[in-house]
Amino acid sequence: MWNRIKALIIKETLAVLRDPRNRVALIAPPLLQLFLFSFTGTQEVKNIRIGIYTEDYGQAASELVQRLAAAPNFKRVYFVQSPDQLRQLIDEQKAILGVRVAADFSRRLSTNNSPQIQLVLDGRKSTAAQIAQGYISSILEQFGQDLNQQINSQSVTMIVEPRNWFNPNLDYLWFTVPSLVVIITLQVSMNVTTMSVPREREMGTFDQLLVSPLRPIEIMIGKVIPAFVLALFDATIFIVVAVFIFRIPFRGSLPLLYLALIIFVSSVVGIGLLISAICSTQQQAMLGTMLVMLPAFVLSGYTSPIENMPGWLQTVTYLNPLRYIMIIVKGIFLKDLPVEAVLANLWPMVLIAAATLSFSTLFFRRRLA
Repeated sequence: MWNRIKALIIKETLAVLRDPRNRVALIAPPLLQLFLFSFTGTQEVKNIRIGIYTEDYGQAASELVQRLAAAPNFKRVYFVQSPDQLRQLIDEQKAILGVRVAADFSRRLSTNNSPQIQLVLDGRKSTAAQIAQGYISSILEQFGQDLNQQINSQSVTMIVEPRNWFNPNLDYLWFTVPSLVVIITLQVSMNVTTMSVPREREMGTFDQLLVSPLRPIEIMIGKVIPAFVLALFDATIFIVVAVFIFRIPFRGSLPLLYLALIIFVSSVVGIGLLISAICSTQQQAMLGTMLVMLPAFVLSGYTSPIENMPGWLQTVTYLNPLRYIMIIVKGIFLKDLPVEAVLANLWPMVLIAAATLSFSTLFFRRRLA
């Protein structure tokens, strides 16, 4: 009995290893997961960009500002001259957090009158903003302890007043649900497109298409349009559920949102069509889909801020359409994202869509020729 089992084990092992595609599938996806999660799967928030607006130029306020600017976790510190400039920094996502030092900070500190520090946080990145607030609070606490030691007192305290913009109650659903709208749309459009040609090949109907009067470009269009329709239909359902069931605020422009979704789906369908043309079986298509979706998901900024990633990996995220659509969807849902900001994130997706659709069309026609 054991000899038969041993022979079966050897046979199954050789059957897996003899196929070059299976060898790649056994090695490449696990290595990719290990590689990506090592750099992105962290709750530590680094390379933070903050804005500082101080109305007090006294000695105590200046020392506090210097400590904030010198903190190792803050990659860049913007010094602004007005509350409007501070608002603009956070509104355009150039800074995740703003610090405002009141004009009477030094005076109230010298009289032990509980001076206040106002923190303005970007609620669209609630988790990262809360961690950044913890860094600020630690610096303020250390500043107060050092000041108490200098004057031999234990009474100097500072009050931190946080304000969370775009998500006042830090409801995690306000961050999660708009992101899931595009993540699931990505999954639907990829699955429909990548499975179309391999399914035809396995069912034996693909050869009938080749001998039909349909030209390769017509076959490709026929494969692409259902993915478009289904992805946008599902996205519509998700938007309705987000607004009317989860009560997520929708403050922006619905036509702008659909324009962004159409361009986003175009870029994804191009990638899916390329995978579909390469793969011979549905199993291979599933592996190809996972190979694309995992990096797209991890490098989108959903699981961890892009600012946390190494510089070279941040450059790679510019090739990910999910990065741009995330900014647009959350901006349109949680705030009335200006047209200029939407267009600034649309044109990279237009380039990606043009490149993926053009390349997949050429490859698809070559495979069918």
